[in-house]
Amino acid sequence: MKDSHRPDRAMTTTNPATEEVLDTYPLMSDDEMISALEACHAAFEEWRLKSHKDRGEVLKAIGAKLRDRKEEFAKLMTQEMGKRLQDSRDEIDLCAAICDWTAEAGPEVLADETRDLQDGRKGTITKAPIGVIYGIQPWNFPAYQAVRYAIANLMAGNGVLLKHAEICTGSGLMLKEVFEEASLPKNLFTVMLIDHDQSDELIGHKLVRGVTMTGSAKSGSIIAAKAGEHLKKTVMELGSNDAYLVLEDADIELAAKTCVAGRIYNNGQTCVNAKRFIVADKVYDDFVEGYVKAMGHVTLGDPTAEDTDLGPMARKDLRETLHDQVKKSVDKGAKIAVGGEMPERTGYYYPATVLTDVKPGQPAYDEELFGPVASVIRAKDDEDAMRIANDSRFGLGGGIFSRDEKRAHELAKTHFDTGMVFINHFNLATPEMPFGGVKDSGYGREHGGFGMTEFINAKAITLPG
Repeated sequence: MKDSHRPDRAMTTTNPATEEVLDTYPLMSDDEMISALEACHAAFEEWRLKSHKDRGEVLKAIGAKLRDRKEEFAKLMTQEMGKRLQDSRDEIDLCAAICDWTAEAGPEVLADETRDLQDGRKGTITKAPIGVIYGIQPWNFPAYQAVRYAIANLMAGNGVLLKHAEICTGSGLMLKEVFEEASLPKNLFTVMLIDHDQSDELIGHKLVRGVTMTGSAKSGSIIAAKAGEHLKKTVMELGSNDAYLVLEDADIELAAKTCVAGRIYNNGQTCVNAKRFIVADKVYDDFVEGYVKAMGHVTLGDPTAEDTDLGPMARKDLRETLHDQVKKSVDKGAKIAVGGEMPERTGYYYPATVLTDVKPGQPAYDEELFGPVASVIRAKDDEDAMRIANDSRFGLGGGIFSRDEKRAHELAKTHFDTGMVFINHFNLATPEMPFGGVKDSGYGREHGGFGMTEFINAKAITLPG
């Protein structure tokens, strides 16, 4: 059995703005991990018998409790991963909205279906919960990433385990507090303080019936393979290199303003941030001039200050990786239009940066830059812009700027090879619409009712006619 009280069997959280240690949390032993899983399964056995309406009432209570504790929760998230305090508040509002929408829509999404069979028999399809769902989640949205899959699965009648990123351990534990204060049965949502080896063991346990993960494509392939060994269904929401197209008829002022927000939101550390900006040659110079000027005015500073536009990156190593990608891109021909210098100050800060002359073979073109660095790519025309947008192994989100919204809508429907497209605006996620991607950005969907049916047993029951 692993000893959970050794110093090397603990997780430490650090404020990325001050580099000060926040807290330390002992890891579970193997026995504690299995006991927590078994307790979650026992809670599931009772929860699965609750009506959709009863489950929904608890979810509404969770939403209300999140709003009650918004300032406290927002402050903790900002301390743990560095996002602007207003962004943290917005995150809690989104989580509460997910609870409300899921509670309202869930009974209809999960309702039995009846069918008349061709041979005269009657059929019923019931959407039964399957058991304990294990979620492995990242640090960039400490509340939302967990809420996104947990609320959908709780509505479906499943139990939920969370292995959160080490740097936001406190946020995961606070979420558990909120859930149980809102009368969610104890142990039905459980935070697993475990290491990677233990996580692999957990995936293989017979009481774990499904695995969902948000993270990098590399990590996703490892987790999906491990789950596949045990015939466990998975949902993977992975990284991306989202392209925003600025077409020849775009409103350039709107595009430049929106693309700044799309690149630096959440300190630029979001899978569905705007990252590649593909601009038609006809408007390229005008866009670059406006965009570089706007990015140059982004204020870097204390994430709790109201006038700060951009806080620190979440970890020192992430900042170093980003800066290395910038340097390698420049070595291969990209130019720094603004930013690109590592600040000499306390905290893991990196300035809003714009790279131009971005071409294939550069990290800025081929890889995801998970931080406030924008890659601007010149396209010959609108058709070429669409081709470049799809020239990526990723396919989570993307955007189109055009005054002809009907044409942009058709391009999004027919040609954009991504899971989500935003026309003339930037957005992250909404409870009513599906969230997820294609290609190396993963598979499966969350939100919009889709997440509620990813881990259910669509049970077919037939009766004589």
